[in-house]
Amino acid sequence: MREHDEGLLNGITPDRIRDHIRALEGVRHPLAAPEALERAAGYIRETFGSLGYPVADHLFMDGGREFANIIATHTGGSKSGRRVLVVAHYDTVTTTPGADDNASGVAVLLELATILKCLRFERCLQFVAVTLEENEDEHNPRDLGTRGSRALAAHARREGWEIEGAVVLESVAYAGDAVVQRTPAGIPFTVPATGNFIGVIGNEASRGMVDRFGQAVGSREAGLPWVPLVVPGNGGLLPDSRRSDHAPFWDHGYKAIMLTDTTNFRNPHYHQPSDTLETLNLDFAVQVCRATAALLLDIAKASEP
Repeated sequence: MREHDEGLLNGITPDRIRDHIRALEGVRHPLAAPEALERAAGYIRETFGSLGYPVADHLFMDGGREFANIIATHTGGSKSGRRVLVVAHYDTVTTTPGADDNASGVAVLLELATILKCLRFERCLQFVAVTLEENEDEHNPRDLGTRGSRALAAHARREGWEIEGAVVLESVAYAGDAVVQRTPAGIPFTVPATGNFIGVIGNEASRGMVDRFGQAVGSREAGLPWVPLVVPGNGGLLPDSRRSDHAPFWDHGYKAIMLTDTTNFRNPHYHQPSDTLETLNLDFAVQVCRATAALLLDIAKASEP
């Protein structure tokens, strides 16, 4: 990694991440708190815009209403049209202020947009805040959620987007050496009993991205424990491996990985009123942010500014 990049990544601190989580914290739900959901969307647009990015809404219909995924674009230097997506959902269920799930992911998304804005990339880099991820639909109890990312992935396929890979940030700030970790059903190996690691979930087609995240940890954030899981097919045999916005990209044939603190498998505040900023480990979120930035420098191919 170049000296300039080292200095840039060292600029990632807990302060902006904390401020973003504080600004977003609160129930953000299309039925229970639609105004708060729109305020969160406005905050994300404003933050992207203040960084100088072109910002566009990807609009889609759901249940007779219009919703928006928010996209900030860092244009690449190559004419190949290939792009890299960084994705986090900004909605919550009805019962929680959603600090970890998923204000933490959005906060890291916004921090990545902040520290990478001064670099040039060969490939287009897009920061995407999606909505309607949560597995809750009063009109269709069997709905699997991820409705915003499903709309986006389908749009990408229709439009012929050439996606090099998508990195999904799903609850990335609950961790610690005293945190008890449980193992999801069907995982074919022993998961560490201490919840101090970031999980990296990919399907077989995305194995290379999982490996490159490990290389990014080794090159930039060697103190970050991480546990990889590569599932066969599109994760149908391990339903817990599909529980976020990476799954629709798998289903449309794109490479994608999810970075996660494993949510309910370690966090007692998952989908509870107690999922607040005060419960989070922001130093861990910084480590995840630095490793993710190093991965993006690799796959989007940063060049000298």
